[in-house]
Amino acid sequence: MNSEAKAMNFSIGDKAVYPAHGVGVISGIESKEVAGTRMDFYVVQIIASGARLMVPTVATSRIGLRNLSDEGALRDVYTILRTPRRVSQRAWNRRFREFNDKLRTGSIADVAEVIRDLSSLKQDKPLSFGEKNMLEKALGMVVSEISAAEARNEGEVADEVNKMLLPN
Repeated sequence: MNSEAKAMNFSIGDKAVYPAHGVGVISGIESKEVAGTRMDFYVVQIIASGARLMVPTVATSRIGLRNLSDEGALRDVYTILRTPRRVSQRAWNRRFREFNDKLRTGSIADVAEVIRDLSSLKQDKPLSFGEKNMLEKALGMVVSEISAAEARNEGEVADEVNKMLLPN
């Protein structure tokens, strides 16, 4: 199947998730000439950072631009957050790289695993500066997606997520 057949269709005003950036709003659809070929792009305004990204409409699947998670995926996230972490015996730099790779997948379940594991690790020992930033970014991504998908206040969702991460 070619990339055009897999392309997602978004409309202006739709919310979408861009890997490693989080929830954005499709603020426009623009045509541009690239290497002599006319291409259409979704203009995605990332809510958390305000970044403006242009995503070729025919490459949404390859890039990982996706719809907000559905109820089933969110249920899985809640389960992951409540589940004890898998203890990693890897060196911090390997663990950091592994977590970074998960954040880039665009999967809310992978991001939830990063949150769960870093939060649990934080209870055992202080996180490095990079790990603290990664945890904060991952929390922001999950909270904003849950908030957008369930049309709830981000503060309320953040409180709920933080309660799930407390040790039993």
